[in-house]
Amino acid sequence: MADEDRAFDRIQAAARALGAPNVEAIIGNGAEALTRFANNAIHQNVAMETTFVSVRVALEGRTARATTNRVSDDALRRVVEDAVTLTKALPADEELLALAEPAQITSVDRFDEATAQTTPAERAKAVCEAIRAVEAAGQNAAGIYSTEHSFQALYNSAGVRAFHWESMAHFSITTMLGDSSGWVKGSSTRRGSLDPLAMALRSVEKARLSRDPLELPPGDYTVIMEPAATLDLVGQMFGDFSGTALADQRSFLTERMDTRVFGENIHIFDDVYHPLQAGAPFDGEGVPRQKLTLVEAGVPKQVAYCRLTAHRAGVEPTGHGFPLPNEAGEAPMNIVIAGGDSSLEEMIASTERGILVTRFWYIREVDPYEKIMTGMTRDGTFLIEGGKVTRGVRNFRFNQGLIEMLNNVEAMSPSVRSSGEEAFDLVAPAMKVNNFHFSEVTKF
Repeated sequence: MADEDRAFDRIQAAARALGAPNVEAIIGNGAEALTRFANNAIHQNVAMETTFVSVRVALEGRTARATTNRVSDDALRRVVEDAVTLTKALPADEELLALAEPAQITSVDRFDEATAQTTPAERAKAVCEAIRAVEAAGQNAAGIYSTEHSFQALYNSAGVRAFHWESMAHFSITTMLGDSSGWVKGSSTRRGSLDPLAMALRSVEKARLSRDPLELPPGDYTVIMEPAATLDLVGQMFGDFSGTALADQRSFLTERMDTRVFGENIHIFDDVYHPLQAGAPFDGEGVPRQKLTLVEAGVPKQVAYCRLTAHRAGVEPTGHGFPLPNEAGEAPMNIVIAGGDSSLEEMIASTERGILVTRFWYIREVDPYEKIMTGMTRDGTFLIEGGKVTRGVRNFRFNQGLIEMLNNVEAMSPSVRSSGEEAFDLVAPAMKVNNFHFSEVTKF
């Protein structure tokens, strides 16, 4: 941190020299490497290392930000000059708050040296093992294996000093077999928690089971959603758990707080300290993140507040604000959907007739207040008959309200860290949902 400390000292000195004593800086660096494969062969290996310095100045009721990827004395001086120039060009904002004051931040251990130091050869070895398993099944694979690490420091002239180190690994694989496909994806702050070979074998099995898919009529079905499907669909609603969205009356929670909206078995939290979560324990102004009870027994209880929205509402900020200036305000980013005690296999066994969904994609909002979403199933959609998965079915398009859906959850598995394509990673369970609305059959 010595280099970052010295950089902020230079930033602060440059700002004071320009008559701007109130300054905030976010200093970060990181490295990301990715191995990409397709047609059962590695075809790309890329690596990138970045450094950035983002400076915000507050001056006479105005604020603006400038960013650079250089850290020389001249570059730091210029980025401060740019921030001051931009700030002076703006109209005054009567609601602009003073810089955040220091507060106790509880650190989290999210850095793994083995993940940070993963070599291209180590990623290639894991990918090759996965590809061999796919080839042995007569299938074709494509996907990625990435590893990264990052550091972020947030300073301000009021005394805030906040730091976070993190590593992350992602593995995603899609396997194809004629008229069918399978898909599995995962992420972890520790690469040892991922098993690319086991993930490849799961994808292979999905592609095998979904061959020659049966076309079923659209309608209402009992649906079992694997955790990735739960994540991608339920994850569409968490931007509404925002004090700014409520104040703007663009949240589906408007006039619904503290009333039962979902089923009594629905409990949702925002918890940066959950062992399966990722991310920094402070927000874009250096405010410590608090654990929030977003939904308790189906009742929306809390939403996220940045400092400004909290000030307007007369409440305390929750540490979920984005770096200023911004229009979004805040959002919960460490979602934990509490699960149940049923395994995926038990949910399938308890279903006389239903649909098992691996994942959804191309999800779009139809009705923002009722939170009706549309989208399609993909890469492993199966018919359940007599408590068993019997065959693949052709993919469906759905039109489904999340409020209605979360009132129809019959059973849930224990929650796991889940990765999808339509929402950020969550801790989520598999869900068994009754009367899920499939509106039409797709042609793939």
